Amino acid sequence: MPSSALLPAGVSMDGLLAELRRLSWGAADILRAYARGDQPPHGFPKALRVEDGGDGPVSAADLAVNRWLLDGLSSAFPDADWTLLSEETAKEQLTEGVPLEAEWLWILDPLDGTKDFLQGTGEYAVHLALVKGQRPVLGVVLLPEADELWIGVVGEAAWCEDRTGQRSPVRFSQRSDLSDLILVASRSHRDERLEALISALQLGGSRAVGSVGCKVATILRGETDLYISLSGRSAPKDWDMAAPEAVLLAAGGRFTHANLKELTYNTGDVRQAGCLIASHGKAHAALGECAARAMASIDPGFPV
Repeated sequence: MPSSALLPAGVSMDGLLAELRRLSWGAADILRAYARGDQPPHGFPKALRVEDGGDGPVSAADLAVNRWLLDGLSSAFPDADWTLLSEETAKEQLTEGVPLEAEWLWILDPLDGTKDFLQGTGEYAVHLALVKGQRPVLGVVLLPEADELWIGVVGEAAWCEDRTGQRSPVRFSQRSDLSDLILVASRSHRDERLEALISALQLGGSRAVGSVGCKVATILRGETDLYISLSGRSAPKDWDMAAPEAVLLAAGGRFTHANLKELTYNTGDVRQAGCLIASHGKAHAALGECAARAMASIDPGFPV
């Protein structure tokens, strides 16, 4: 079993994983209910339609899962020496340019993939990441519609569970030549620069998937091999990347900037800007080198 040595004092790994399972499957039930227009469990109100003065199913689902996760972690571990941060609480908690004073920090995204949730593609996720300093040590990526709970303990192991607790292993593909690699890309966050970069890499193929968590899951299943995020002022945030990175790292993959610099969290800037590459790791250095070289021509001066 994964060790408790990397957790705050008084928190056991077995106890933490048990609570994360309970909270994750509870979040799945909440989100699936809102997605279908059903009455949500755990006492949360049914979503009002926007035209009736409500905020609609997306906002209702976001807020309900946010409250479910924050209350659950707070009540299960009242004395734990960690801080809780979520996408929904960030505006109240964060001051631009100032990191939170927390050695241990939970970074939560109660609903990653809002457009896919609204459009009914099923490609949305819940992210929970425990960060120490500026790096993730544990991550959970829940895919409610697929009934998949991906768990990663960095330096230890990563695996997938279903609702019964049945585990299945990570199955990275054996593809290693750049010309064979399959890219998983965003449907909505694509521009001419990204299209030019993908063309320059001369990969073996691509597919479009929603949430970052869902994208990384395709790498973990061996369906694809890499994901690229290319952005500047409008960029993914800490809560988009921390949990998927933790699971991928725990599985033996990599998630870095094109120059192979590590992603960092709780820096005072929640944007994860630049040219970011997540992969199964087999050709990561070559991918970074090729991407950095291509970006020097596509957009000179772009910080990779």
